[in-house]
Amino acid sequence: MAGKAAAPGTAVLLVTANVGSLFDDPENLQKNWLREFYQVVHTHKPHFMALHCQEFGGKNYEASMSHVDKFVKELLSSDAMKEYNRARVYLDENYKSQEHFTALGSFYFLHESLKNIYQFDFKAKKYRKVAGKEIYSDTLESTPMLEKEKFPQDYFPECKWSRKGFIRTRWCIADCAFDLVNIHLFHDASNLVAWETSPSVYSGIRHKALGYVLDRIIDQRFEKVSYFVFGDFNFRLDSKSVVETLCTKATMQTVRAADTNEVVKLIFRESDNDRKVMLQLEKKLFDYFNQEVFRDNNGTALLEFDKELSVFKDRLYELDISFPPSYPYSEDARQGEQYMNTRCPAWCDRILMSPSAKELVLRPVFLAFRIMPGAGKPHAHVHKCCVVQ
Repeated sequence: MAGKAAAPGTAVLLVTANVGSLFDDPENLQKNWLREFYQVVHTHKPHFMALHCQEFGGKNYEASMSHVDKFVKELLSSDAMKEYNRARVYLDENYKSQEHFTALGSFYFLHESLKNIYQFDFKAKKYRKVAGKEIYSDTLESTPMLEKEKFPQDYFPECKWSRKGFIRTRWCIADCAFDLVNIHLFHDASNLVAWETSPSVYSGIRHKALGYVLDRIIDQRFEKVSYFVFGDFNFRLDSKSVVETLCTKATMQTVRAADTNEVVKLIFRESDNDRKVMLQLEKKLFDYFNQEVFRDNNGTALLEFDKELSVFKDRLYELDISFPPSYPYSEDARQGEQYMNTRCPAWCDRILMSPSAKELVLRPVFLAFRIMPGAGKPHAHVHKCCVVQ
């Protein structure tokens, strides 16, 4: 469990959130979200905090620009953040560029008590001391303090205009250097296609994209450091295995389109009990009759189907998951505990790390840990980069 700032070291808080719905319904959702965020900050009192957002600006960025500006202004000027006198904000607002737009937003806040923090300049290949509050937006490709890429279109040709990619920054705190990578991977376009094979074709697409990111951040261009990759990975449960397990005693009915004979719906019914419908599956429908199975004991019974990270077991580390699936919660503020029936609930939002940065504390959608002085130096006396509170 993450605690208060009583132990030695620099308190660090990492937060990830797909915030698209906040801009679709800002009046109802944004206020509640910010209140919860400020509570997390108050609880952990970090010296350094990173907030990685995906789908920043919502589905229609141009229409949401005023809400985006208000959200950023609120974060930078609120009383809850008044002790953070330095900040860096990187917003990909280049929504007119199909080639580059990722809709990612990365926020970094530095507490007034934190001394000597540096950010890496990827162009000059040297660290620069962080001072003041600065906002960078629109075309981030020319900003030397980060690396940003959108995944090539051929990674996911099924989606005509994907906004998936990553933003990487590098920091040095207390002589400990590390990368922070904001990432958004590809979604499942169809529940029916995902159900066809195990693993699904979409799982393979995500593996390719994540492998590309990991190769980029450890290539020979820059010195290798510990890294933290957190964002919306869109990791899904193995759909075929989940359905077979949830509907073990059910019979399946296939519904096809009259004109194309294409499968458009699968209906799973109990063999007895008046043939009660257990599950209905369509391209964008996953309607299971008992949502409690995804919440009971934080969905632990379904973790065996969370397999996508296993491909990277030698390159990425994650502490045990102790929270219910983070997606797809209802976008209705009055039904915050309910899942929408569009997709099978899954742990899409994750905080992962390199093997050299294992000593961490994990919470749902955020992570808190402490950096010991000198931990990032090649010959440092303290060899563990992070210490559990």
